[in-house]
Amino acid sequence: MIELEDRIVSFVARCIKVCAALSPKAVGSTGLADQMFRSSTSIAANYAEACEAESAKDFVHKLKVAMKELSETRIWLRLIGEAGYVESGKLADLICESRELSRILSASVMTTKKKMGG
Repeated sequence: MIELEDRIVSFVARCIKVCAALSPKAVGSTGLADQMFRSSTSIAANYAEACEAESAKDFVHKLKVAMKELSETRIWLRLIGEAGYVESGKLADLICESRELSRILSASVMTTKKKMGG
């Protein structure tokens, strides 16, 4: 779990750097940075809560929230690239990592649900 936590923290830190790099002078960039900052930091917070879950059901719920936040963050990254705020190529690794993290969390959800009998 520590390796996954490290990957999540690294991913979120890199997203925060993208937010910080957005020029406040560019139209709409402040809103995009704020949205992505909130969604990306929520990934780490929900993962941390999942690791301390009170039940398997709570664990699944928190991981699903983290997965939703990953999806939202991925959309913000794509929009930032498509709108030309940051070169799309520079965001490709982050977008790829968001997909990989989503797959890992999804596998954990499925495994836990199987153990729960559902």
